Amino acid sequence: MLELAEQLLPILHAGTRVAAISVTRVAQSAPRGVGASMAVTADGKVIGSISGGCVEGDAVMLGLRVLREGIGRTASFGFDDEAAHAAGLACGGAIDVVVYPVTREHVPILERVVDGEAAAIGVYASGPRCGQTVMSPPAFAASAVAGRESVLFPAENEQAADLLLLSRAPRPRLIILGAGEHGAALCRIAAAAGYAVSVCDAWGTLVTRDRFPDAEQLIIDLPHEYLATLRPGDVDARTAVCVLTHDERVDIPALQLALRMPVGFVGALGARRTAAHRETVLRRSGLDEDAIARLHSPLGLDLGGSSPVETALSILAEITSSRYAGSGLPLRDLSGSLHHDVGIEADSRRLVG
Repeated sequence: MLELAEQLLPILHAGTRVAAISVTRVAQSAPRGVGASMAVTADGKVIGSISGGCVEGDAVMLGLRVLREGIGRTASFGFDDEAAHAAGLACGGAIDVVVYPVTREHVPILERVVDGEAAAIGVYASGPRCGQTVMSPPAFAASAVAGRESVLFPAENEQAADLLLLSRAPRPRLIILGAGEHGAALCRIAAAAGYAVSVCDAWGTLVTRDRFPDAEQLIIDLPHEYLATLRPGDVDARTAVCVLTHDERVDIPALQLALRMPVGFVGALGARRTAAHRETVLRRSGLDEDAIARLHSPLGLDLGGSSPVETALSILAEITSSRYAGSGLPLRDLSGSLHHDVGIEADSRRLVG
């Protein structure tokens, strides 16, 4: 539900009644994972998706029923031996959902999400309190899902209730060092993918809002001097740093700092010969082999394109693959689940209803 914050806020401010449908469990293959949400308004407007279109019609009917009755409900969709694909997913999997009202009391937490702040909310997915929300989930529950956006805490006994914890972390950061055409293309694509993008270059004529309308920050400075101003809390394991300066006098000092920072990804654009020379210089500067091994260079996956936009797409593909430990291979050449960690539940701790 939190993923729909930007669309839900104006609807709630207008006084329109809304119900949300959130996935609580996934079995086998499904288009989306635990926590994926959609919403339906009392006048029939549909927001978001839980299956890519397979079961949305039935989900909408459930949402409208919850709005009429004012109580939460649960449902299951997918393949079974008796009903076959009566309300099924084309991929052959199955999902459980909880359906619940969204009201003006949820506005403050939705506003936090829109403002880019961390937020969490619990939804009871079983028992007499089914569909009720917990605006301040226990701290241990929130800490249990660090790095995850949702998780189900199943009931431990008949007196307990399943609790779906929905959480949103601040947007991951992408720091682009170099404001050329490749940087402009990468900024557009990364912002669309949900990154908070910072762009830094020493040339003020390049670092303009016209060239980077989607950037959250524009910095006119030498890249390494800008990196030196960042505090530990400004970056984390989800942060990516991409050096696109094409100038050894600029990119070497930047990489010396970036490879010592607690970020999840450091990459540098350049030909193989440039990358090899850069590694030699970094090694001579005192960086150890572990630090140098973190560097993704030449930057990007082999997609075959060469334009700035195509190059930016290959860069973001490598960042995504690295972040989620993907193989970077075509899905048709792989076996097993299409989605990483789909359907994993939090079974190390329990929440009592």
